[in-house]
Amino acid sequence: MARFTSTKLFDGYSTCFRQWRADGTHCKFLHGYAVSFRVWFEGDLDQRNWVWDFGGMKRAKAKINGMSPKAYFDYLLDHTTIIAQDDPYLEKFKRMYEDGVIQLRVLPATGCERFAEYLYAVINKFLFEETEGRVQAIKVEVYEHERNSASYEE
Repeated sequence: MARFTSTKLFDGYSTCFRQWRADGTHCKFLHGYAVSFRVWFEGDLDQRNWVWDFGGMKRAKAKINGMSPKAYFDYLLDHTTIIAQDDPYLEKFKRMYEDGVIQLRVLPATGCERFAEYLYAVINKFLFEETEGRVQAIKVEVYEHERNSASYEE
């Protein structure tokens, strides 16, 4: 049985984060990027002969944390500060959020590799529900900018 793949690039996000464990490098400081990510979709074709509707993240019935996928990606990545849940300064970042200084998002870990892993899991859960198992993400690649990226696939 043939399987098809397609890809979609999600871009236009301004995201700030830090890798607090990165002693000896400038990555331990807060820094921002024009973050984007690409998803590789795999599955059987639908009645339109598509693996995945490229506009499907806007029109989806299934939700991610109660939001459309597009709205969730905006919520997670657009003009946000992402901090690892074990960052020793997390409480200070929470206070900045409460004071309206940052839009704080807390994830298990930070960095392109961990963002790719996180998005992979979130997108696959969504795709399973949305397509009743017909489509899955086989790879997610997160870009800090056009020269640096990291990916996750199982």
